[in-house]
Amino acid sequence: MITGLNHLSIAVRNLPVSFKFYKDILGFKPLCRWSKGTYLLAGDLWFCLFEDLKASPGQGYTHFAFNVSRETFPKFIDRLKKAKVHLWKENISEGDSVYFLDPDGYQLEIHVGDWKSRLSHKKQHPWEEVEFFDLPCDSVKKS
Repeated sequence: MITGLNHLSIAVRNLPVSFKFYKDILGFKPLCRWSKGTYLLAGDLWFCLFEDLKASPGQGYTHFAFNVSRETFPKFIDRLKKAKVHLWKENISEGDSVYFLDPDGYQLEIHVGDWKSRLSHKKQHPWEEVEFFDLPCDSVKKS
């Protein structure tokens, strides 16, 4: 049985450029680096970059979302703007979010909130018929 996210690995076309983006702009903490890859941490998330000159990010709504606190969200937006990071989508869902691209075109998001706040909001403001499954009664925030 899967118990959670172990790590994310993405192929990048230019490791030094991507390393700098994830370290300096997104604030990931480097663990180690070698000629064709690097391991970083985003909180407790193990994040891997591997250089592959044929790397091609996905299309559509596929993206990686990272947590950010409500207090640091505006500062993070300013950092992205100062770095002229490309925004790819406007947020229309619950919680503050910004969607942006990394140097290889991978679609990323920073988000304030979690699955509990999302489900609570969806129950209070459904925009279509939604089936909810049984969860522990204290799992979803009450309003």
